[in-house]
Amino acid sequence: MPKVEKLTAEARRAALAELDRWSLAVGERDAMTRSLRFKDFNAAFGFMTRVALKAEKMDHHPEWSNVYNRVEVTLSTHDADGLTELDLKLARFIDAAAAQAGAE
Repeated sequence: MPKVEKLTAEARRAALAELDRWSLAVGERDAMTRSLRFKDFNAAFGFMTRVALKAEKMDHHPEWSNVYNRVEVTLSTHDADGLTELDLKLARFIDAAAAQAGAE
């Protein structure tokens, strides 16, 4: 994978303003998070499957957890030690997939 550049503070603020329900991770880590809630486990797992297929194609994988109908997602680019355009691209896909799956 080619070297990716960490977002500037200004680019990070602008990106978070345009994304749906993402926020900066709490603490020292340069990452962003989103919590999603679905109708049931099947809807949550279907969403995760769609995102997993996209993430694999991008070779950029989210950190996430799932409990029944809830999914917690954290994005950060480990090679850049922070947020990059890869995270924004995957976040946009996650937003679209969440809307399609009926996430709250």
